[in-house]
Amino acid sequence: MNKNKITILASINAPIEKVWDYYTQPIHIVNWNFADPGWHCPKAENDMRIGGSYKARMEAKDGSFGFDFEAVYTEITEGKHFTYEFGNRLATVQFNDALGKTEVIVTFDPESENPVEMQKTGWQAILDNFKKYTESTQNV
Repeated sequence: MNKNKITILASINAPIEKVWDYYTQPIHIVNWNFADPGWHCPKAENDMRIGGSYKARMEAKDGSFGFDFEAVYTEITEGKHFTYEFGNRLATVQFNDALGKTEVIVTFDPESENPVEMQKTGWQAILDNFKKYTESTQNV
């Protein structure tokens, strides 16, 4: 595991229950889980339990490239935080009540193929999409 973790965050103008649901339910994940407008997430699955798996297909809208992101949950505290492992890396997502808003903090181990700043920018773009989607939609 890499000791130089990357942390990103967003303050979402929504209650923590909605933020948790929109972050973890596949019906919502497919609407925000991409870093660039030229990409999309056509499919997501989430078996949210320790040992359960998270799977999301991310691909260019023109079909030129795509990949499957898969992870296994190692720790879950409903409505507060979870940790999952993907490859030999970990990511933890925390949900904090912040005076009527919800602060989402994602900390993850970087990979070695791409520059750290590029990874941070990409993950932040996905989190920014999540914020925009969550704040602009009514409860479903």
